[in-house]
Amino acid sequence: MNFVIQSVGSYIPAKRVTNDELALTLDTSDEWIRSHTGIGYRHIASDDEAASDLGYKAALDALQHASIDVRKLGGIITATATPDYYGFPSTACVIQDKLKAQPAFAFDVAAGCSGFIYGLEIAKGLLRQESMQHILVIGTEKLTSVVDWKDRNSVLFGDGAGAVIVSSEKADNGVRGIIDSELHADGSGADSLMVAAGGSRKPMKLGNLPMEEITLRMEGRRVYNFAVSVIVGTLRSLMERNQLGIDDISYIVPHQANIRIIQAAAKRLGFPFEKFYVNIEDLANTSAASIPIALKEMDEKGLLRRGDTIVTIGFGSGLTYGGNVIVW
Repeated sequence: MNFVIQSVGSYIPAKRVTNDELALTLDTSDEWIRSHTGIGYRHIASDDEAASDLGYKAALDALQHASIDVRKLGGIITATATPDYYGFPSTACVIQDKLKAQPAFAFDVAAGCSGFIYGLEIAKGLLRQESMQHILVIGTEKLTSVVDWKDRNSVLFGDGAGAVIVSSEKADNGVRGIIDSELHADGSGADSLMVAAGGSRKPMKLGNLPMEEITLRMEGRRVYNFAVSVIVGTLRSLMERNQLGIDDISYIVPHQANIRIIQAAAKRLGFPFEKFYVNIEDLANTSAASIPIALKEMDEKGLLRRGDTIVTIGFGSGLTYGGNVIVW
């Protein structure tokens, strides 16, 4: 059997915020943000939009383009670091209700910015059971709900969602789909990118916690060094294991965290930067949503052609990282 991506969908909130707008309240500038991150804009969800609302709209887009009835979904996997509710219900279950679907399962994957990478491999594993044919995998984030807008790191993040339908099909026309994956985690770096409070270790109660503990905090240099290292290592490993040279790969689709991270990894590998698909200037860092949003853009531009080899690379809080080799 092949485990193929049938379609890609996305949803980007309408509100678009420029660097200059952020510079009105932060000690920063458009020039500084662009030179240090490659970001020019970010989209921000409205106050009444939650992660499930963004994910639901991306899911509808993917379902429409796959021409698959929602009743045929075997499962829903949602990758998010900003769930509607901490604990229960899962954001996947909320999306299931919005879709009026009755899949065999619906659950969240909490792997930070690597969540979509994890979700694809989990979907592939579940489809091997042959008791279902289609699984919806969603990456959805409302990161602007957990940032401190007085912290300069807030300029990195935006909101959005992307979704794919992963389906099993007989391999009558050659091998395609999700070919190989690597999933990794390094818990020793858990405190380098985190929201310190709000969970069971330090429950959030009205007025009992300072802003720096209930919003996202990051050790920038530590995360940068980690990200460059794991992009390089994961790409080398996947390429060697699958006997791929850089000319065999149409595009590398990395998590859109920071342009400098991607540039440094490309330089260390000796790969042309043009092989990396980058859209961070317009959307900023949308965590688990960044890769499926990028795939949707590529599909709309006609960059994803049948038989092309695509490699996705994710990295983020946990610290987690991984990648997928996909033949389109």
